[in-house]
Amino acid sequence: MFEVDWKSRTPIYEQIVEKIKELIIKEVLKENEQLPSVRALSKELSVNPNTIQKAYRELEREGFIYSIPGKGNFVVPVKAKINAKKLSNLKEELKKILQEAFFLGLSKEELMEIVDEVESKTKGGTQRD
Repeated sequence: MFEVDWKSRTPIYEQIVEKIKELIIKEVLKENEQLPSVRALSKELSVNPNTIQKAYRELEREGFIYSIPGKGNFVVPVKAKINAKKLSNLKEELKKILQEAFFLGLSKEELMEIVDEVESKTKGGTQRD
């Protein structure tokens, strides 16, 4: 499924939470898909089952998964929520790229031309006046 970075300063359960979130956001894990059992994932990652359980509790608290007693843990159908998170991440990435572009000399007018070009290609819309 994924690997844990043993040299990272990030706690193992947080790494697991982030990896599973990423798989859900990228739709590798589909809505209502069952996650591996705590025991199976702990064996696969060579991690204590309590760590996996803690990661699953955190994912459930954040609304990414739900559990059915005796059945397991499943991905919550939350495309809108996930899309909002994706959009938020993209905005942050775009801000960083724009800061660098302005630093390197890109003008606002040049930026707007690029925005118009991309919008036109994406939406098939018209150019800005």
